[in-house]
Amino acid sequence: MTVDDEAITRLVAAAQDGDPEAFGSLFDHYHGPVYRYVAARVNRPSDAEDLAQLVFVKALEALPRYQSRGVPFGGWLFKLARNIVIDHFRTRREHVPLDLATERPAADDGPDELAVLRQEMDSVTSALRRLTPEQREAIELRFFAGLSAKEAAVAMDRHEGTVRGLQFRAIAALRRELGIEASTDQRPARVSGDGR
Repeated sequence: MTVDDEAITRLVAAAQDGDPEAFGSLFDHYHGPVYRYVAARVNRPSDAEDLAQLVFVKALEALPRYQSRGVPFGGWLFKLARNIVIDHFRTRREHVPLDLATERPAADDGPDELAVLRQEMDSVTSALRRLTPEQREAIELRFFAGLSAKEAAVAMDRHEGTVRGLQFRAIAALRRELGIEASTDQRPARVSGDGR
């Protein structure tokens, strides 16, 4: 089953009516992105697993009160995730580190490939740390969690245009920091008066 916005809306309504399979489908669809988002913000994978599960427990508890009102379910869910991560650090009195959620190296990678991969990962991690906290969160929500700009805006309590601006500035800063230049045949797209 393709899970588009209409399918999500139907699954949410069914889950609100007590259908456990509908909530299970929502869990299956969102668990990976929620986990990646949380894992990018906490120290230990075990904490990320626990917090991701807590997101879904809280979502299940709050689901009867959820009303769309133009807010995508994914945005609402990630707002819960963001608040749970914030609460986690408030209670533990730790700062929020940035651990990249990346794929593991291939089993046949030699020491040279692993060293290059480690150096590249360290460079990206360092560049991400130099972003403002809002820019970093926009990048985490959009690319680590795979949210749309609208969903990320809901999660961050910002306007969609603000999130797009944060994302644009973050990508530009990362390009500069990592020494990646835009190709000469790529020109900035013109923005029409209707915001496209």
